[in-house]
Amino acid sequence: MPTLEALFSYPAYLYPVLVFLTLCIGSFLNVVILRLPKMMEQDWRCQCEDFLEVPEGERKDDRKITLASPNSTCPSCGHEIKPWENIPVISYLLLRGKCAACKSGISIRYPLIEAATAILSVFTVAWLGATPASLWALVLVWALIALTVIDFDTQLLPDSITLPLLWLGLILNYFGVLTDFQSAFWGAIFGYLSLWSIYWLFKIVTGKEGMGHGDFKLLGALGAWLGWQLLPAVILLSSVVGAVIGISLIVFRGHGREVPIPFGPYLAIAGLLALWFGPELQSFWFNFLGV
Repeated sequence: MPTLEALFSYPAYLYPVLVFLTLCIGSFLNVVILRLPKMMEQDWRCQCEDFLEVPEGERKDDRKITLASPNSTCPSCGHEIKPWENIPVISYLLLRGKCAACKSGISIRYPLIEAATAILSVFTVAWLGATPASLWALVLVWALIALTVIDFDTQLLPDSITLPLLWLGLILNYFGVLTDFQSAFWGAIFGYLSLWSIYWLFKIVTGKEGMGHGDFKLLGALGAWLGWQLLPAVILLSSVVGAVIGISLIVFRGHGREVPIPFGPYLAIAGLLALWFGPELQSFWFNFLGV
C-alpha cells in the first residue's frame, strides 16, 4: 500500500487524488453550509420552548435535521437525490443544472463551492509544498470556505466550527506544525481580545453592536493557526477587503448603509492570504514598523 511520503514524491499521482478528494469535501461543505444554520435554529427554538415551558402538543414538530439526515432532496419536487446524481461538479454538468425528476433549475452555487474547494486546496498544497503541514492547513481552508458562505447567507459564524478550529490550531502548533506554540497561544488571545475590545468600544460610543461575537472567535482561531505576528496583517487586509466590497455594494448594487455586512468572509479571505503569503506579509509589516 503506498505511503503518504510516497504519494508526496509523485505529483502526477498526488494532485489527481487531491482534486478528487477535495471535490468530495466541497460536496460535504455544501451540506454543512445548508444544514448547519437550520440545525442551530432548531436547537434555539427547542431551548426557547423548554424555557417557556411550552406544552408538548403545542411545540413545533419539525423533522430533526442533522448533517447525515434527512437525505438530500430537490427543494422543488422533493425528489430524493440518488448517489449518481450527486457526483461533485460532474452530475451538475450531466444534468445540465436541472433536477432529474422535475427539471427545475439547481443553483450553480453548489458546483462552484465544490470547484472552489478543489482549486484552493490544490493551490495550498502546491504553494506550501507537499508536506503533512500543508495537509493540515487544508482543514483551515475548508473551514474558512464554510464559514464564509454561512456568514454571507445568515450573518452567523457557528461555534461548532470556530471553537474546534481554534483548539485544533493550538494543538497542532503545540507540535510546531505551522508556527511555534508560544506564537499560537498569544495569537489566540490577542486575536480574540482585539476585536472584543473594538466591539465594546464601538458599543459604548454608539450604543450599537458593530460586529458579532463569532468574529472574535474566528480571529482568535486564525491567531491560533498562524501566530500573533500575522494578526496585524490579517486585521488590515480584512478591513481593506471589507471596505472595498462594502463600498462597491453600496455604489453598484444599491446596498443600504443600514443593512449589516458580515465581517467573517473578509477575515477568512485575509486568513487565507496570511496562510499562503505569511512570511512575505510578516516581513512587510515588520519593515513598515521599522522592527
